[in-house]
Amino acid sequence: MIGSRSKLAARRWWLAFPFLLLPLNLHALDWPTFGHDAQRSGWAPEETALTPRTAAQLELKWKVQMKNEPRSLTALTAPVVASNVDTAKGRRTVVYVAGSSDHVFALDATSGDLLWSHTFETHALPKDESMWLCPNNLNATPVIDKHTATLYAIASDGKLWGLDLASGTVKFGPVQFVPPYSKNWSLNLRGSTVYTSVSQGCGGAYSGIYAMEVAPPRHPVVESLMISSKTGPAGIWGRGGPVIGPNGRVYAATGDGALDPDAGDFGSSFIATSLRDLRLLDYYSPVNSKHITDYDLDISASSPVWLASGDYNLLAGGGKEGVLYLLDADSLGAKDHHTALAALKLANDEEAFQGQGIWGAPATWQDDRGHSWLYVPIYGPLSTHAPRFPLANGPTPHGCLMAFRVRLPNDIALLSGSRKPTLEPVWVSGDLDLPDPPAIADGVVFVQSTGENPRQTVGPRVIYSGQKLLTDQQREQDTHRSVLYALDAKTGKVLYQSGQTMTSWVHFSGLAIAEGRVFAVDHDSNVYCFGLRGK
Repeated sequence: MIGSRSKLAARRWWLAFPFLLLPLNLHALDWPTFGHDAQRSGWAPEETALTPRTAAQLELKWKVQMKNEPRSLTALTAPVVASNVDTAKGRRTVVYVAGSSDHVFALDATSGDLLWSHTFETHALPKDESMWLCPNNLNATPVIDKHTATLYAIASDGKLWGLDLASGTVKFGPVQFVPPYSKNWSLNLRGSTVYTSVSQGCGGAYSGIYAMEVAPPRHPVVESLMISSKTGPAGIWGRGGPVIGPNGRVYAATGDGALDPDAGDFGSSFIATSLRDLRLLDYYSPVNSKHITDYDLDISASSPVWLASGDYNLLAGGGKEGVLYLLDADSLGAKDHHTALAALKLANDEEAFQGQGIWGAPATWQDDRGHSWLYVPIYGPLSTHAPRFPLANGPTPHGCLMAFRVRLPNDIALLSGSRKPTLEPVWVSGDLDLPDPPAIADGVVFVQSTGENPRQTVGPRVIYSGQKLLTDQQREQDTHRSVLYALDAKTGKVLYQSGQTMTSWVHFSGLAIAEGRVFAVDHDSNVYCFGLRGK
């Protein structure tokens, strides 16, 4: 029932054993999906080699360029990693990336050697010419199922494939999952069901959450929920795709669109659906959702993250508006669907629809005292209304990473009378050139400054309607080298930065961490591996 609050007696149990928040198919040394796990936490809790004391010893271990032609702004997806894979060259930890031109590559995580590659054969042609808004490419980060030793990926024609982790041979499909040349986002997995989200009407596709039951493989079942309005887009284009909570709900943030629940329109909102039939269970819409839509300030510019803290299941996210929303994951907007636990203005005082606000995806971490932290990537300068951060690491004209600690009612009730969780600002990083989603190891936050050009139109940055979109070539100008940073998770202090190591910029990607190594990509279809000296 929409708005009902489920009673989860196991919350404290989950907090005491945080590894149980992870998907059941997650091996201890894997990074099997965008953001590491189904909740898109961005945290590798099993990682022990990368710490604040060792991060300064990071170096480039290898760099390999894939034979993949970038399409518009996109090249390689965020990496995913599987350990203990019995390949033809022996047992290996393997890094997988998919290429925009319908390729999948499997690399030895230690050496960077190519173990296998697979090119998807497509039998449909796009109706419309490719451009950065609808690039007609492979776009979704794959997902790993260790139980069946399968890598699932969506080709540009919308078909789902399952490839053997060790050899790349086809184990599943291809089966039509989403419309051809739709803009679909990172895959997620729960049991034997694969999820994705679709946005922006590319290929004539409906925006929404899509699910496919892939077991048994000869009888797959496709279900989809069109959560965009019947009168407008409301696309789910956060690059993390659907978020799955251990409380049995699928979450997403929607973009610009009408808000009319009676008509099934849920633009500029956070939504929750059931796992199997994708039935709408709950939603939250800010009271100014019409303003957000009118000024193209999509909430879905950033994928949300699910986190647990004390007795609370939480969801956090925000978009181009620059407002960070903290929601009760069991009752997103309370009874009126408009009440957040917290809403903090962090960026974008200009209300620009390009190059400012919250982009990418936030990440979460639990420290050694059991405190939950939230890390939020920001494009552009801080808002004049942003809360005060006790630790600041310098001016941030281009962007930054913000760190908050979740404060529970029992921590603050005596002082403030509050009976709900709140966010305590702790630190803000130094300047980052448009940061991507962070990834967290043992007390270290890794973040990649993209160096990309965020401009979308020829005209002013603030008004969208009627402006001419920039071409692919124009958006590829005025870019800068991407840089990997390692920051102290408690202070934001720089522990390492890659300098001139990376040779190109990157658009809409992410990081992976496994076995003391960090994996990244760039627009020139390079895969990078950073690790500790002597390791």
